Amino acid sequence: MKESSMKVTSIKQQLNRANRYAIFLEGEYAFSLSGTALLDSKLTLGQEVTDQQIEELKARAAADALYDQTLRYLALRQRTAWEIKTYLTRKGASPPLADNILNKLSNVGLVDDAKFTEAYINDHQLLRPTSRRKLILELRKKHVTDEVIQRVMRGDEEHEPNDEQTALQAIIARKRKQPRYQDDLKLMQYLARQGFNYSDIKSALQNST
Repeated sequence: MKESSMKVTSIKQQLNRANRYAIFLEGEYAFSLSGTALLDSKLTLGQEVTDQQIEELKARAAADALYDQTLRYLALRQRTAWEIKTYLTRKGASPPLADNILNKLSNVGLVDDAKFTEAYINDHQLLRPTSRRKLILELRKKHVTDEVIQRVMRGDEEHEPNDEQTALQAIIARKRKQPRYQDDLKLMQYLARQGFNYSDIKSALQNST
């Protein structure tokens, strides 16, 4: 029995998303593809596509749309590989599709746990200084491996060897503006909860007086 087919009757650039194209079969909208996926598919006006090809194209369109969604998700801020994998799973991606998208993003440098870790540490040092211990715990929650964390931190120490003391001094200066932290004991307890060790806290307090 001969497999049925449909003709590509129109390929239109979408008005609200310039890099996506709507594909019409026999005058009816069927699916959309990004410009890159459209080129890869080799679809042309007037082309006859079989039912099997249509199903394959729709699967490609769904994967392509999810890739675009993930790019928009990444545009909000940097993410770890685990965060991207979790996002894709939440969106219903199969494990092979999630791995494929994650690999594509990694290959073009959009997902890189080492770069994420470096940026995460730098942002905290600039905006909200905290202890290395707390940073490590926060990065582990995002499933950054200890090997990556330690490698980035070793490199950071070479450039800023006293950043733990710098962070402590910044926090102490900020907290001293609050009446409750005029008491050294309360301030030390707060700093200990932030992951700083006793000897560093004591040294920083002595240097701040």
